[in-house]
Amino acid sequence: MSELFDPAHAADWVAAWGYLGIFLFIFLGNTGVPLPEEAVMLAAGFLAGHGMLDIRVVYLVTIGSAIVGDGCGYLIGRTGGQRVLERLANRFDFARRRYERLQGFFAMHGPKAVFMARFIAGARFMAGPMAGAAGMNFLRFLGWNILGAVVWCVLIVTIGYVLGDELYRLLRTAQVTSRWVGVIVLLGLLGLWFFWWRERGEPAVGGER
Repeated sequence: MSELFDPAHAADWVAAWGYLGIFLFIFLGNTGVPLPEEAVMLAAGFLAGHGMLDIRVVYLVTIGSAIVGDGCGYLIGRTGGQRVLERLANRFDFARRRYERLQGFFAMHGPKAVFMARFIAGARFMAGPMAGAAGMNFLRFLGWNILGAVVWCVLIVTIGYVLGDELYRLLRTAQVTSRWVGVIVLLGLLGLWFFWWRERGEPAVGGER
């Protein structure tokens, strides 16, 4: 599944599974499964730009799956999900940090947090359950949920549609560059360690003979 972060693999996966795969992927991501939804939406927009998918259907599928997924998250929170979130937060440090951050976010922004959480990595999948657990009115939640899904999905898909080729080349270049940067950093650390080791082994200038 980690290969989906690679733009080439994400595009291949979307081309193979089509609209159903897009729907299931984004739906699961919005219910709490940690999946690279943006990569799939960018790939869907890229394929639509090349005529392999209908951009109008891609918009409908991504928006619909995001709304339904977040709605399921709300129902999970409304029917006891708060206890599950607290157990996850107590057991896993990464979950605790996100849980505490989103709690403060909800306290500060109220219902608007449902919309704003769409654009925060690691917070999106917790917005629905926390809104349900907090007892937010469903119609109010639904309104912010729909608005957030429309803006988020249209933005990401359109970026893939308009900038697909350039974005693909940029991501591929970044992947290759990151590997070389890692090698250079490793060699630099080894050089520093070797220099330190040599210096430690040599007697100090002016010391005893």
